[in-house]
Amino acid sequence: MRRLSILLALAGVALAAMLVLRFDAGQVLGAAVSIGWAGFAVLLLWQAVLFVLLGTAWSAVLPGVSPRLLVWGRMVRDAATTCLPFSPVGGYVLGARAVMLRGAAWPTAAAGTVVDVTAEIIAQLVFALFGLAGLVLLQPGSGLAGPVAAGLGVAGLIVVVAYAQRGRIGRAAQALGTRLLGDWFRAQGGLDRLRTEMVRLYGSPGRLLAGSALHFSAWLGTGVGTWITLRLLGHPVDLVSVLALEAVLDAVIGAAFIVPGAAGVQEAGYIGLGAAFGVPPEVALSVSLLRRAKDIVWGVPILAAWQWQEVRRL
Repeated sequence: MRRLSILLALAGVALAAMLVLRFDAGQVLGAAVSIGWAGFAVLLLWQAVLFVLLGTAWSAVLPGVSPRLLVWGRMVRDAATTCLPFSPVGGYVLGARAVMLRGAAWPTAAAGTVVDVTAEIIAQLVFALFGLAGLVLLQPGSGLAGPVAAGLGVAGLIVVVAYAQRGRIGRAAQALGTRLLGDWFRAQGGLDRLRTEMVRLYGSPGRLLAGSALHFSAWLGTGVGTWITLRLLGHPVDLVSVLALEAVLDAVIGAAFIVPGAAGVQEAGYIGLGAAFGVPPEVALSVSLLRRAKDIVWGVPILAAWQWQEVRRL
């Protein structure tokens, strides 16, 4: 799996580079640079708003832990997912670790992460359905509606089955924890403490619904960020169309979770879906590059701060 992940990352980077060269690298890079430092600062500030919203969503399903701490944990989770050669699972682990470093008990951090991811996936499915509806209504002849609907159907079925079998998630976590952490995991109470926390957190449908609603707001906010980027690039598209584009794109990126950082997938998705909504390929690639630049500018100092906390603890 580790070798496969590295190979997929390299293939994705190669695909992204090929697409940039194919659609005139000078024009793509020139458009991205054209927004200036002020425009890029707007994108960074908008991302800060999304971090707060995502941390608040985590706090909704994990009472008793400081919301500020969960905002920080979410920042580490996203930084690891976008900047390190891991699948999103690696980001989940590091986000939980960052919360533990600041005092949260490990079963609370681990179970809270699982429940928060559940709420986020539910919200993403609703957002993707919104995108599918927008695709059908705004671009009925695009030919993308059928494949997207089929993919969403499969994803929805997986979520329903996973939630119905959520008790087995605890056993899978025990097997993984025992394999990775051995005696330490067993000494900390292993499955019993983790399962107790998961039962407690999943036992409140109201909190799960509140977390899903906040995550849905964050998904909408991601689309608003793309809309802002297009306006800064001098290529305004109506907000509803951009939200539909972003909803379908994020569903595609989520399906390609095994590719670290969605390398190549994000770029190809922006080109393919952007064409359906009238966004030229070079502009779509500029949007993708600015999104990656924003992730790196936020992610690197976040990861550095987290590593400093690890060093101080040692």
